[in-house]
Amino acid sequence: MRIGIFSDTYTPFINGVTTSVLMLKKGLEKKGHTVYVVTVNDKTLKYKLEENGKVLRVPGIPIGIYDYRLSGIYPIKAINMIKKWKLDVIHSQTEFSIGTFARIIAKQLNIPLVHTYHTMYEDYIHYITKGYFNKSSKKIVEYLTLFYCDKTATELVVPTKKAYELFKKKYHVDRNVYIVPTGIEVEKFYRERAKNFDPLKKREELGLKKDDFVILFVGRIAKEKNVELLLTSMRFIVNNCPKAKLLIVGDGPDLDKYKSFVNKQKLDNNIIFTGKVAWNIIEQYYIISDVFTTASTSETQGLTVIEAMAASLPVVCIDDESFNQTVINKLNGLIFKNKKGYKNAIITLYNDRDLLNKLSKQARNSAELHSSKFFVESILDVYKIAIKNKPKKIPIPLFQKVKNFFSHEEEK
Repeated sequence: MRIGIFSDTYTPFINGVTTSVLMLKKGLEKKGHTVYVVTVNDKTLKYKLEENGKVLRVPGIPIGIYDYRLSGIYPIKAINMIKKWKLDVIHSQTEFSIGTFARIIAKQLNIPLVHTYHTMYEDYIHYITKGYFNKSSKKIVEYLTLFYCDKTATELVVPTKKAYELFKKKYHVDRNVYIVPTGIEVEKFYRERAKNFDPLKKREELGLKKDDFVILFVGRIAKEKNVELLLTSMRFIVNNCPKAKLLIVGDGPDLDKYKSFVNKQKLDNNIIFTGKVAWNIIEQYYIISDVFTTASTSETQGLTVIEAMAASLPVVCIDDESFNQTVINKLNGLIFKNKKGYKNAIITLYNDRDLLNKLSKQARNSAELHSSKFFVESILDVYKIAIKNKPKKIPIPLFQKVKNFFSHEEEK
């Protein structure tokens, strides 16, 4: 099968969507399929071919939200190249920019389109509205989400029941929605795989002692991740658990604000910010930690939770549907509902090492269920359904107008 994956984010940019795309690409190629990727050039305003012509980067401009860039929705120079790929199916990973391009070219070339919905956009509109017009903005988000996910895709994939219920119960879509949890390369995070890695030395580099109890968070340092709950709980935790340390791995718009808060609270010795960490060494931070935590309710799945479990870390997470299919309370982690529950969970694991070890073993076993192998097999099943259900080719004047418009613009 010849598969085109269209995504606004791709390596070296690190986030959940990039991880999903990489795992899918590698898994499909292992099964003998040919995979092409269309993404945004995050460096220059030029077209660029990579990985022996199988990764096409189209020009993009920064939009001021993290490191994201947006491309034009119909990059003319990419069309002829994609035609030569003779794709059997297109799999879009984003709703806008490259995602819109995926929809246009799928219609133009009569290729079935599978779409994966990764982002709960209603949790992110504060970046645009700054707190104003939230109600009307959410209706716009709902309209756009339905248009991109329901009206233009042959088949729709979501990673969790939480996202499934968004479409079925809140948006009331009348179509097939496939729940396919994103798989990860779990082996990357196995402790025994890090043969040449010295955990104690890494701890020393970060100012951590051998007997410190390290609580790890990995993710974007931003409002929607609810990092503030972790930070504001730390004073109470330290008073009850003197050797507890909170290790925050990641970058984001609120990093400086949180650093300032920690400094004012005189918690610099107990809360450590690493900033952005390269993907090829991210497993080191899991390996040197004792537990993993997250209070985010904006996830569709939460891949860092699976990464943590693969590294044998018990997970202490907020009670949210995005985690409920992965974290089982008192089996492979502890689930909390509020700040008090979070504090109690951390203190419990700090004092009960038998429970910590028990949850650790089960976490590792649970991670196996989220390997890339099962993920790829499930996605292939959806591809086959999409190809079978491919709509008949009919003229669509709107897309022709879009093509003509952008052709004219590039000729100027």
